[in-house]
Amino acid sequence: MKLPGQEGFNVDSTYESVPTGELDSGPGSGPSPGGSSDTESREVGIPKDPLLFIQLNELLGWPQALEWKETGRWVLFEEKLEVGGGRWSAPHVPTLALPSLQKLRSLLTEGLVLLDCPAQSLLELVEQVTRVESLSPELRGQLQSLLLQRPQHLIPTTGTRPCWGSAHPREASLEEEAPLKEQRQSALRQKLPAGAEAGAVLAGELGFLAQPVGVFVRLRDPVVLGPLTEVPLPSRFFCLLLGPPTLGRSYHEMGRAVAVLLSDPQFQWSVRRASNLHDLLAALDAFLEEVTVLPPGRWDPTARIPPPKCLPSQYKRLPLQTQEVKDPTAACGAPAEESRGHPAQALSTELQRTGRLFGGLVQDVHRKAPWYSSDFLDALHPQCFSAVLYIYLATITNAITFGGLLGEATEGAQGVLESFLGTAVAGAAFCLMAGQPLTILSSTGPVLVFERLLFSFSRGYSLDYLPFRLWVGIWVATFCLVLVATEASVLVRYFTRFTEEGFCALISLIFIYDALGKMLSLTRAYPIQWPSSPAYGCFCQYPNPGGNESQWTRTKPKDREDILSMDLGLVNASLLRPPECVRRGGHPRGPGCHTVPDIAFFSLILFLTSFLAAMALRHVKTSRFFPSVVRKVLSDFSSVLAILLGCGLDAFLGLATPKLTVPREFKPTLPGRDWLVSPFGTNPWWLSVAAALPALLLSILIFMDQQITAVILNRAEYRLRKGAGFHLDLFCVAVLMLLTSALGLPWYVSATVISLAHMDGLRRESRACAPGEPPSFQGIREQRLTGLVVFILTGISIFLAPVLKFIPMPVLYGIFLYMGVAAISSIQFTKRVQLLLMPAKHQPDLLLLRHVPLSRVHLFTAIQLACLGLLWIVKSTPAAIIFPIMLLGLVGVRKALEWVFSPQELLWLDELMPEKERSTPEKGQEPEYSFSGSDRKDSELMYQPKAPEINISVN
Repeated sequence: MKLPGQEGFNVDSTYESVPTGELDSGPGSGPSPGGSSDTESREVGIPKDPLLFIQLNELLGWPQALEWKETGRWVLFEEKLEVGGGRWSAPHVPTLALPSLQKLRSLLTEGLVLLDCPAQSLLELVEQVTRVESLSPELRGQLQSLLLQRPQHLIPTTGTRPCWGSAHPREASLEEEAPLKEQRQSALRQKLPAGAEAGAVLAGELGFLAQPVGVFVRLRDPVVLGPLTEVPLPSRFFCLLLGPPTLGRSYHEMGRAVAVLLSDPQFQWSVRRASNLHDLLAALDAFLEEVTVLPPGRWDPTARIPPPKCLPSQYKRLPLQTQEVKDPTAACGAPAEESRGHPAQALSTELQRTGRLFGGLVQDVHRKAPWYSSDFLDALHPQCFSAVLYIYLATITNAITFGGLLGEATEGAQGVLESFLGTAVAGAAFCLMAGQPLTILSSTGPVLVFERLLFSFSRGYSLDYLPFRLWVGIWVATFCLVLVATEASVLVRYFTRFTEEGFCALISLIFIYDALGKMLSLTRAYPIQWPSSPAYGCFCQYPNPGGNESQWTRTKPKDREDILSMDLGLVNASLLRPPECVRRGGHPRGPGCHTVPDIAFFSLILFLTSFLAAMALRHVKTSRFFPSVVRKVLSDFSSVLAILLGCGLDAFLGLATPKLTVPREFKPTLPGRDWLVSPFGTNPWWLSVAAALPALLLSILIFMDQQITAVILNRAEYRLRKGAGFHLDLFCVAVLMLLTSALGLPWYVSATVISLAHMDGLRRESRACAPGEPPSFQGIREQRLTGLVVFILTGISIFLAPVLKFIPMPVLYGIFLYMGVAAISSIQFTKRVQLLLMPAKHQPDLLLLRHVPLSRVHLFTAIQLACLGLLWIVKSTPAAIIFPIMLLGLVGVRKALEWVFSPQELLWLDELMPEKERSTPEKGQEPEYSFSGSDRKDSELMYQPKAPEINISVN
């Protein structure tokens, strides 16, 4: 990099002085000029520097007892020592006064600057920095003795009270060069990645100095300077700022200015490669050119600005000539949009035609084969255990719920046992063979709708359902194989966010609707008995008049007990409670005699408890309560803990709430049928050919359901390393369609909600992060074992009835509702729907609202709502047979929107659809690269490589 005014500065030669092992310190090791992520650093071709920890030691106590005391520290943000509270402040964005930066520049101009200093210890370094011409030998000796004093650190160690280091003046010995015990126990050290370095800033006032002393040192080889810093890291930078007493705290502010400069990634990158004082001052001037000034009297200087949720990219701060030289895409003749640090959206290799039959399938197999062994080894991590627990419970909940619904829709032709067996067999086989094993196969709402329609058609025309269904499955498998052979999966390029959000919202609403519907059905199975009902629908009948003698002698009731013992005049009965009735020799009669009126209400409490507990525990990870380890555990096991909480409440009260029903015998639900379905049964032979028509519609539905989920799971922001397998996944679904049809088991495709929850449970985040910096998303733990174990446990669950029978169904319905709500709340469509209900002054400052008129945003949202409503209406009516075509019609609606909205509006609201003539957006249309004027700074913050918003949580 060349800063303004630099001449003949060779970046490569100066970079060689940094040891390689310290630069390549692993993911997340620190900021780089190209950005804070490894991906961005590699994109711009700039070496990644180690993370830098900066500490400010201030000289206090003049003129009595002088001592060095740590008063501030920086990694990315500033932490101040709160002396009265004996603790560190919360990390915050530092603010500086312009005079402190100007005074610092003047002091460095007249002071001593040592670049690539060969000092190997604190003593050697002190000897180097005290070689200032303005110091007499006597002052030099006093200053050396002062610099060798051990500073006071506030080190909050784990499990102990804060520890203060001693401050007795003495010269450093060999023992003092080694880190102190409390330094090794520092909690901050655990947050810093391997290879991190330190920078020490010493500032203060000395009465025996006649003029200021300013020294800036960059060590050639980083070395641990004993107890100088609270964390025993090798130090790369050292800065000394001393001078005679002045009004105010000028040296303290200059020390903070140096620390803030060193914590700035761009300044740090420049100073690491500076060759002389001119380069150092040029880096400082470049920093001053980007400083934002807050007018006095318009803000509170004591207020602390919290760190932003997303750090802006540092790449655009590079000089233009450095961007052009360092960007590898520019050298390859890439378009201008690609040469600005963000590659233009190119077609994935998985979605390019080969022009050969089954060519895409062969490529998928070749792509995934080298990763097959690692797909099992990568699963050896504790995080996978949490994912298995949650996805297992979600899977059996889905299997039971959809199995029950399927049993109702087919009048017992299929049931819970077939749902369990099919889920286990199809899911395990898919995890072993599929191209994207993170996908979870399950019954889905759209397929269930088609099954219901198929059974109604069979019953209406007196057809044998299972044989007819077998031929439909055979034709669907055939059509899917034809789609695989012709590489039809490349058409998923036309599935933009508009189509994905419509489909995802529909599936989420089906989850929510089914959860609420099943919960309300409990109020019909366990009716609420109101006190106004006569005896809650229960009477006590006596065998003869002698058994109720008191009723025949009294004519007027004297109290409430007499009311309950009155003769009804028609039968020899009373309104006693069932236990009292039996005690007196009567017989309880009526529908309410054995009904517990509390079950319906308590089921509702369990339902809401599991839902709200899962939602609350999901957000614990980002709360301020508990240590980070505890927050992560509570968040990871949020659904499991919610289920255990519901089970505990149910067991404590001991009410007869409906429990999970698991089949106890391994045989088909329909009496008299074998596991293998007969090809014809009582159906005519020509029905095997006529089944091709409904199979064609089902093939469209299977293709849409499977591939939309695959597109969502394989998005670039999830940072999957092992590639996708669109053709291989569809091939596996086709084979499994044939198998499940022959066995009379439900049909299975990728389940969007559960698959996203599976990926969310396998998120990899950086463990070492600076104070105030959120953990950075590092990808997904890609493996096959979690899904395989989940489906094996699902098959075993048939034989775990003694354990699973204690789980209340309302608890599982609450988790079902949680999954649907979490899924629908994670899409942009939901946020735009919320804008419809907000006054303009209360709307969030979304970037798309700055570039697209609000009326156009509402129009786009209204079209999506209309499409979603139409899909729901079609799904719920007899016309649901055309439901697959309606799903496919979403792509056509999105194409027609190009006549209503401009390309620029569609870029902000959705995505551009690919065209045959070009595979990248036109120049100037991509919002990430077309910023100008004041929009540039606003847009930098919004369009960074972020972690995907998977808000469905095991997690």
